[in-house]
Amino acid sequence: MGIATHRLTDRVAASLGLLQEAAPQFVPADNVCNAGVLFMVPALLSQGLLKASSILTPLRKGYYGLMSILLVLAFMFLSRIKSPEQLKTCKVGELGRIIGLDRVPEAKCLREKIAQTVNQEKADDLSRALMHEWMDRDEPGFFYIDGHVRVYHGTLANLPKRFVSREKLCLPGTTEFWVNNELGLPYMVVTGELNDKLKDIILHEIVPALLKETAGRISREQLELDAERARFVMVFDREAYDLGFFKELWDTHRIAVLTYRKSVKDQWPSADFSRVSTTVIGKDVVMDLCEKSWEHAKCSMREIRRRSENGHQTSIITTMRQGSAASLAGKMFSRWSQENFFRYMVHDYGIDRLIEYGVEEVNPEADVVNPSYRNCAYRIKKMREKSARAKAKLYAKIEDDLTTDIDSIKHGLAQQSKLQDRIAEYERDIELLRSELAKTPKRLKIKEMPQSCRYNKLKESSKLFLNVIRMIAYRAESAVADVLTPHYARSEEEIRMLVKEIIKADADLIPDKSKKTLVIRLHTLSTPRANSAAQQLCTLLNETETNFPGTDLRMVYETVQSHFTGGQEV
Repeated sequence: MGIATHRLTDRVAASLGLLQEAAPQFVPADNVCNAGVLFMVPALLSQGLLKASSILTPLRKGYYGLMSILLVLAFMFLSRIKSPEQLKTCKVGELGRIIGLDRVPEAKCLREKIAQTVNQEKADDLSRALMHEWMDRDEPGFFYIDGHVRVYHGTLANLPKRFVSREKLCLPGTTEFWVNNELGLPYMVVTGELNDKLKDIILHEIVPALLKETAGRISREQLELDAERARFVMVFDREAYDLGFFKELWDTHRIAVLTYRKSVKDQWPSADFSRVSTTVIGKDVVMDLCEKSWEHAKCSMREIRRRSENGHQTSIITTMRQGSAASLAGKMFSRWSQENFFRYMVHDYGIDRLIEYGVEEVNPEADVVNPSYRNCAYRIKKMREKSARAKAKLYAKIEDDLTTDIDSIKHGLAQQSKLQDRIAEYERDIELLRSELAKTPKRLKIKEMPQSCRYNKLKESSKLFLNVIRMIAYRAESAVADVLTPHYARSEEEIRMLVKEIIKADADLIPDKSKKTLVIRLHTLSTPRANSAAQQLCTLLNETETNFPGTDLRMVYETVQSHFTGGQEV
């Protein structure tokens, strides 16, 4: 049966096809490793984990059902187990107790269950349903949009190269475009097929989705009555900078943009700036700001500049006609919450991990830059660099020979001649390459590329499904962090560390069928203030009166200290 398996009857029934799925059955257990992750269950349910069970159909008959798999995946990501393979290094029996089974599935079984879920082709439906639920709750007016490049190091797929800012290199990979709120909480993610531009993804993918989700908030009549009112505001960096695009968004959809201005060469007088207070990512800050109107042939916008202590001016432009300069500047600089989100998700949740092996065909009519043209242009660039370096050496040599003695002139002239011959050779090679470049089409369709180097893409369905689970887990962790913040000193620097410590802590599991309760007794944490915050969290979680999914057991949270001191009533 395998390691840590003791529910033999259920497993035999599942192997014979007589069991739809094993029901959670908790047994008393002390010192269960990582059982602190059960403190996240109320937050996971509030963020929509059960929504998946209402959208997805039950899996094929077997020991592990849909809800068990959803809990395993959510608990994995919260426990920083970033892929099914990493389960091989974990205590599978201990993790199994947390979900009410004897053990968690092995990596191969979990991958098969994920494949069954993905084959239903409902990951998009789940993502949209959760986005609708989250937006109804948050009612955001500002949406932060940015791309994250997932670098590909394999050999199976032939992916176009793109610039990776964190590596400062052009590398093959795929780009995921995320939509977050001001605090970095995610709403949706769109995967680019090839080298999609942020502007195109916004126009064709993100804007239609956001218009659909925000349709009931502001009516057409309200927009007609107030000509300066925006439906919502999109915040992004200079990658999508296009003044005509900004005007189109406002004129067609009444969508405002907030971004950095490109190519700023002038400086505003320091006397024009005034010190104001604003809020950036939930924190009060003070900055020197100045606002002026900016007229352009394509559109007129508001320009807001921030002056730093060293005199540098950061220019922000917006088509948003309402709102103070201070509030808009705070919204713009809150864009760093999305950068922090990317860094956290890469390090803690493994969003760059390859989930599924295999490739898919891309749209054969898609128009891309010809790789041969790009390669030829790159060779011209490198050859020009070599020629420029040789010319620099030649000019320096000529300068030196002007002051040298007569006996050394012969040797110097010989060196100059060699450099001139080398430069002439470079120039000949450049002309040949330019001739080749002129004959090479700059762009071509995918179907026109040779089969050996034709672009394709990685399979996306599993990645999208697991990204949705990651979003649920991240939002749940953030919700618990927000609840703990008032009860923990130095929360600004350490609150995430405290949540992770609670998740990884051991706990006792004490089910009581007569009372229909499941007591989760958390073991002591590293510091007294952490224990105090955990005790406050227990009080708040108990008020939710949450049942463990698939059971009628109400989860009761307590700490070891409160149990022995009588500080927590159960």
